[in-house]
Amino acid sequence: MIDWKSTVRIGSTDLFVPRIGLGTASLGNFLEPMTDAEAIAVIRRALEAGIRYIDTAPLYGHGLAEQRVGHAIVGLPRSELVVSTKVGRLLREGAPRDESQYHLGSPFYRDVPSAGPVWDFSENGIRTSVAESESRVGVDRFDILHLHDPDEHFTEASTTGYKALDAIRREGSVTAIGAGMNRTAVQAELVRHCDLDVVLVAGRYTLLDQSAMDDLLPACVERGVAVVIGGVFNSGVLVDPAAGARFDYVPASAEVLERARLLQQVCRRHGVSLAAAALQFPLAHPQVCSVLLGPRSIAELDTNLGLLEVDIPPKLWRDLIEEGLLRDDVPIPE
Repeated sequence: MIDWKSTVRIGSTDLFVPRIGLGTASLGNFLEPMTDAEAIAVIRRALEAGIRYIDTAPLYGHGLAEQRVGHAIVGLPRSELVVSTKVGRLLREGAPRDESQYHLGSPFYRDVPSAGPVWDFSENGIRTSVAESESRVGVDRFDILHLHDPDEHFTEASTTGYKALDAIRREGSVTAIGAGMNRTAVQAELVRHCDLDVVLVAGRYTLLDQSAMDDLLPACVERGVAVVIGGVFNSGVLVDPAAGARFDYVPASAEVLERARLLQQVCRRHGVSLAAAALQFPLAHPQVCSVLLGPRSIAELDTNLGLLEVDIPPKLWRDLIEEGLLRDDVPIPE
């Protein structure tokens, strides 16, 4: 059973985050649209349940997620919340179509404002992004700011982008800075070249994919950088590996489905759901400070919180390692 309301320090900062936070990509109409009321209800339910860490970004719904977070947290003391957002894209009318934000011919984000994302890791662009995010969320500061998806923009992100975030940190306008991505090679280079406090990595430290252990996690251990994990269900295949289940946003391959089903079989032998094991697994790594849930509904949120109450026998993890379904060097829950 996870004490998910306990907190962990971010690097050497004075900021502490709870073991479980709320990610808001889905609440920004990712793959499927939802109303403002539906999204705000999910955030408020999370707050009622005790979640006090919320991660968002301008990209999520082209501003919708940040706006919805802002509506949901009205009236809560700012000191009781940890709120993170991301920089590197500005939302601008008339922005050219970003092909990286399309899924099977359709945009990742559905029914969103017309202003589109424009890459900008310049110092002015970073400060402008922060100011615009503060306006959308209705706060005067963020606790964490992440460079967002700078895979193809490493030079700018590691120089002007980082310099701007570092200056904002030194000014006291943010407590921690980092990088949020789902590819680990560039993220590991940012950890090595910049003085980051935290990283957010999605989908690369899960029951299916522990590739973050090849580069990112060792770099974070060496540099004392905290790690937040997103995408623990790998887009759903670690909830239910049925035909048509998604992995990394697209229909999973036969190979991925087979591996997920083998994981599920071991979990079932121990009377544990695959989803419960997937959610609890990353928290065993000593560098991981928090895991983000990404629910689309109140029912999904409540289900996920229930998975944290499941007692998982240590032998389940050992069996996964012995059967070659987990790396033999992964830290496992005790």
